[in-house]
Amino acid sequence: MNLLAKWFEAVPDDPFYQPRKPLWLPREMSSPPPLPSAKLDCKPQPRTALLINPFYAKSPHGSFGKHVLTPTLALTSLAAATPDHWLVSYWDENLLQGPPPTDPVPEVVGITVHLTFAKRAYELARWFRTHGSKVILGGLHTWSCPEEVAPHADAMAVGDGVQLWLQMLHDVERGELKPRYDASYERPYELDPPPRRDLVPRASFLTTTSLIATRGCHNRCGFCYLATDGLRMPYRVREPEDIRRQFADNGQPYAVFIDNNLGSKRDYLRALCRALRPLGKIWSAAVTLDVTDEPSLVREMALAGCTGVFIGFESLTDQNLVDARKRTPRAEDYARRVRLFHEHGIQVNGSFVVGFDGDRKDTFTTLAQWIEANRMECATFHILTPYPGTPLFRQMEAEGRLLHRDWEKYDTAHVVFRPKHLTPEELLLGYDWLYRRLFSHASIWRRRPASHAALPTYFAGCYLYKRSNRLWRFLIKHRLVHAVWRPLVEVTRLRHLAFRQRLEAKTVAAANRTCVNPSSTPFPAGV
Repeated sequence: MNLLAKWFEAVPDDPFYQPRKPLWLPREMSSPPPLPSAKLDCKPQPRTALLINPFYAKSPHGSFGKHVLTPTLALTSLAAATPDHWLVSYWDENLLQGPPPTDPVPEVVGITVHLTFAKRAYELARWFRTHGSKVILGGLHTWSCPEEVAPHADAMAVGDGVQLWLQMLHDVERGELKPRYDASYERPYELDPPPRRDLVPRASFLTTTSLIATRGCHNRCGFCYLATDGLRMPYRVREPEDIRRQFADNGQPYAVFIDNNLGSKRDYLRALCRALRPLGKIWSAAVTLDVTDEPSLVREMALAGCTGVFIGFESLTDQNLVDARKRTPRAEDYARRVRLFHEHGIQVNGSFVVGFDGDRKDTFTTLAQWIEANRMECATFHILTPYPGTPLFRQMEAEGRLLHRDWEKYDTAHVVFRPKHLTPEELLLGYDWLYRRLFSHASIWRRRPASHAALPTYFAGCYLYKRSNRLWRFLIKHRLVHAVWRPLVEVTRLRHLAFRQRLEAKTVAAANRTCVNPSSTPFPAGV
């Protein structure tokens, strides 16, 4: 009985309670794998390229499975632009298989750089340059902090790397590699070749079908990396048929759209849904809440296989949203819009930022209670973080509120500035409390779906994804992620197909009623 009571022990209602037991974070999840100490006695092999996604320290608050949900497409898109006479390979240090391979030593090493793992990227660059490789660094950090990045690279790709990669390899062949290459994001996105998903170890990911149908976002929030100085990323799309073909050809039942905002152009999203609908597969995507302005579009998403959306609510305080330049419906209308997704069988993962100037001590309790009251299946929390080059960074710098420039801690899990109405310690405690509270057994139970049919997959998702970090470490290390998760994905797909049949039948019935009585609504709420 004591064990059961401890298992269901509630998290204290006080967001600032202390002491608290530290969350589990093993060394493999917090420190990169050591690089070989001995110098290799061999020269780089000509016409070979190695693309590396560097290790980054995981937060104990989030799921260790986040990284292996689906692979990023930045490097596999570069691989697709590699000429046929080059041998290209891919390595992700976050899959816990050790440091990048060195047999053979590649002639060219391409490394993506983000500010949170810039230090590791520089370590990798230094090691490979010592052994004769030409190192090319790209990614957003090369755009926002080029002076910092330049000394660590033989060449930098600033901007759209897919456009630059072929020219850079040609220049390597001629011995004429330049220190910097620049490209804009103006070129039509549909000209990019489909990513080389065959390079990704399928066993290591829940699904290797990560898709990018669009690029850019109609929002330009002051804290978002898309607001970096000088960065202009017009909203670009690929043909829906191209995305349908990529989804079908990869042979996976589930896809994740990793677009910044799949719903920026509603007419495009509607066309994409109609292209995906015949596949009988499921998918999830990040969209903005304003897609619910058109309930018929939400219905199209459900009929096309959408089972989950990631939405940046950011805050429940309208003034915070205004200050952040976030164009979104008013917070008082959030609940109705969440219900609309639920009525169409779509789970909601809400993203919230804490630390805005309008946030106070009661913000954390109010937010937790709202999420539970609206039965949100999942929530992700971020501490407001001023990324270099953004309007928020300039504001914090001008006000003298930045605490340091240790980029590894600019990961939205650390406090790197002085909040207005909270101390840095209070903000960190409140952030930590939100995760402990929302993924406690009691809160998981309170947030359970109203539909009994949805309970098995809901509880499986909550417990396997958010409360099983010890299991995730084992699965990732032994390349069992895909094998273990595939049955749950298939059950979810079959359940959603049955739901879609009922939804489609109601849609047809509603349309018939509209023909008889034009004043009736064609899309009644609920299924």
